[in-house]
Amino acid sequence: MSAISLSPTDPPSGGTLQNAEALLRAIVDTDEASAGYRREILAFIAKHDDALYRTCLAGHMTGSALVVDAARERVLLMLHAKLGMWLQPGGHADGEGHLAAVALREAREETGIVGLRVAEPPIDCDVHSIPARPDEPEHLHLDIRFVVIAPADAVVQGNHESHELRWVTLSELLDLASDCSLRRLARAGLEAAQTL
Repeated sequence: MSAISLSPTDPPSGGTLQNAEALLRAIVDTDEASAGYRREILAFIAKHDDALYRTCLAGHMTGSALVVDAARERVLLMLHAKLGMWLQPGGHADGEGHLAAVALREAREETGIVGLRVAEPPIDCDVHSIPARPDEPEHLHLDIRFVVIAPADAVVQGNHESHELRWVTLSELLDLASDCSLRRLARAGLEAAQTL
């Protein structure tokens, strides 16, 4: 894994698809699953110059945040209201090519924590299918994932996107969530957080 560091300020916003592509190319792969997803995302964006937008119906880019407590011992999970699964905060790029800014924005909105800081570069990639709904066809989420560190005095305040938010250790997460992608992210994120 490449060395990661906490941003002293918010990451820049307004980036392009080329910013996202450069970020993906800079990741040093240590996990074969994440490496495969990174290659899949690079191939996808080479064919879809609108991959940062939801209007790209085949799929679009998202940014996720593994929110880690100040002691670097627990992660914050949300019981997603629509999917009924324990997940990390995250959401659509909506045109934003600086995906660290997307991950930080989503973490703030979905946890209500003030004082979050994002670490760069990302630590994981994932591609997953989103089932069809009345307003959109089945499509892919091309997810770039970052470690986000909470301050020691973090106060959690969820929003309408979750039924519950919970701080968990890695062993608690393994009992709570069966999603192998989330398990991979938590392992990598907690390991990376120890270096920050």
